[in-house]
Amino acid sequence: MSLWRAEDAAKATGGQAQGNWAVDGVSIDTRTIQPGDLFVALKDVRDGHDFVAQALEKGAGAAMVSRIPDDIDPDAPLLIVDDVLAALEALGRAGRARTNARVVAVTGSVGKTSTKEMLRAVLSAQGRTHAAEASYNNHWGVPLTLARMPQDAEFAVIEIGMNHPGEIGPLARMARPHVALVTTVAAAHLEAFDDLSGIAREKGAIFEGLAPGGIAVINGDLDTTHVLAEAATGFQAESFGEGAKNVHRLTHVSLTPDATICKAVIAGEEQVFKIASPGRHFAMNALAALVAARALGADATLAARSMTSWQPPTGRGTREEITLDAPEGLTVTLIDDAFNANPTSMAAALEVLGAMEPVDGVGRIQKGRRIAILGDMLELGPDEVALHAEIADLPFIAAIDQVHCVGPLMHALWARLDGDQQGLWVETAADMSAQVRKFIDAGDVVLVKGSKGSLVSQTVDAIRKMGQSLR
Repeated sequence: MSLWRAEDAAKATGGQAQGNWAVDGVSIDTRTIQPGDLFVALKDVRDGHDFVAQALEKGAGAAMVSRIPDDIDPDAPLLIVDDVLAALEALGRAGRARTNARVVAVTGSVGKTSTKEMLRAVLSAQGRTHAAEASYNNHWGVPLTLARMPQDAEFAVIEIGMNHPGEIGPLARMARPHVALVTTVAAAHLEAFDDLSGIAREKGAIFEGLAPGGIAVINGDLDTTHVLAEAATGFQAESFGEGAKNVHRLTHVSLTPDATICKAVIAGEEQVFKIASPGRHFAMNALAALVAARALGADATLAARSMTSWQPPTGRGTREEITLDAPEGLTVTLIDDAFNANPTSMAAALEVLGAMEPVDGVGRIQKGRRIAILGDMLELGPDEVALHAEIADLPFIAAIDQVHCVGPLMHALWARLDGDQQGLWVETAADMSAQVRKFIDAGDVVLVKGSKGSLVSQTVDAIRKMGQSLR
């Protein structure tokens, strides 16, 4: 069964269909478009109308446009609309309206994408599950995810993000979830808000979209939990966390170099589950995912067993072995956490690094080391310099052998370090990338962490180029 037929898409968007076409997917990017997709010509950095001809050449089943480009066949399969983004939103609402899927929406300052992927993993074991790709969580990502939803989906997982006030509510109302989850509230995007309570109020706006009888799932361990609870007024609210007052409690977490072992009490029943990646923050995300899955109607015990199939998405704590270009085939362990960073996620990543076991006696230095390469944490507001410096006070720092810093803000941390622990400070990720071969050795465990805008993912690539990645 096709995802969208011409007449259905035209009815949903109020547009005019040219040709009797049918499509199996929806795409906004000609680099990843698949044959049979509907290409949506959004305007962003570039005008998508400039790429319609290319999309059709690559096999797009049709294109959604607000004007007919000059370089395409006059009879090309099109959906002509007044405004492409508004039409994508309408298509998303129609995609949501025509399905009987149980929908969960996820937001939070930290852990949105990881929790969304955990939900994808555990729900897929219990029914046909549709979930957002990558971090498609903004004003075009949410309607795109909804427009892509198969009509016969049984579960759907929608990720909702924000940078500024007023963004989450409209997207939540579009998604109309049966369950809405806030993973946590932390110091992220503080430059756009007065304080953490302001961030919490914006995160709590996800509950505005809850369907009648919906369930709000709230982190109960926060200073701003009461703000979230107030936002959920009128709906059933279920709290999760480590505190005794929570409805669902994480009772034990232990980290090994390869896994996180967890015990929790969910609705009065003890669950033991394993995550095949170390990280205390993963344990809390997993608890949130299990609570949300149960609220959707899934079996919590089966979901807990399915958690072992989850792996961190690329750039969010992914662990891999790099076989160095050496005849001995020696390795470096790389933890790629270069997609995002704020004080909360930085602390979690450093705890993971501190729990890792480097290998002695195999490299030039003969002692395996825990090495952190840290890039700037962005959008933290007026206290950004102090928040970087305070990383030096984290208890996990003591277990790190060397800390290398990238960017003007991270200079504040670098200046707080001393002795051998104080590694390099450089202005840019490109500068750090040029240096990694000089200080990384066989047996080391290397964490790369920073906001996406710090570009420390370039350093991840440079480390991979030291050898061959074995994921």
